[in-house]
Amino acid sequence: MKINVKILRFDPAKDKKSHWEVYPVEAEPGDRVLDVLNNVKWYIDPVLTFRRSCAHGICGSDAMLINGRNRLACKTLLQDVVKDGGSITVEPIRGLKVEKDLLVDMEPFFDAYRAVMPWFMNDDAPPVTERIQSPESAEHMDHGSNCILCACCTTSCPIYWVNGSYLGPAAIVQAHRFIFDSRDHGAETRMAVLNQNTGVWRCRTAYNCTEACPRDIPITQLIEEVKRAVMYQ
Repeated sequence: MKINVKILRFDPAKDKKSHWEVYPVEAEPGDRVLDVLNNVKWYIDPVLTFRRSCAHGICGSDAMLINGRNRLACKTLLQDVVKDGGSITVEPIRGLKVEKDLLVDMEPFFDAYRAVMPWFMNDDAPPVTERIQSPESAEHMDHGSNCILCACCTTSCPIYWVNGSYLGPAAIVQAHRFIFDSRDHGAETRMAVLNQNTGVWRCRTAYNCTEACPRDIPITQLIEEVKRAVMYQ
């Protein structure tokens, strides 16, 4: 395939605002968008900046806006987003400060993650064996356990774009994982955080987050379950 890769570039050392640059490349239909970006960086423009790590959809570090939709560059095949002779657009995810090119400042995202205390809380004396949990209880928290913190959901949320203080879908999903863990004793503490004006009540059920999730987590459903838990606590 011969395609044009249109990348939104920004260098704080010399640019006042972002601008588009287009790179013609040759690739295979089965190549990933990440492969194309690597090609541009390695052989055309070595100062192109973006995050990537495992390249297998596990680390979540290469979330980008590809053809106007939040995706992981390492899981997006060219054949799914462009035809021979066509163009693809690649931009940084929205709602977070752009540091350079496709690289954004993830600290506000992880601040929200830390705010919901995403760790096991139980002050009881450890049992002789493991803490037992039924298969049904484990299934209830399975979806939240699949989150890879890529920020695709949070940065697809229009509420997050206009109100950066909103904890966002990813943080609420992480809270869900522990609130519905039958072995954890920190549910009330977390729900107190989520019941604030920056918590679950900011959600307007737009479903952008669910559509953006590369792990197929039913995020809107989990947020609604947390809302009900907060209401009925």
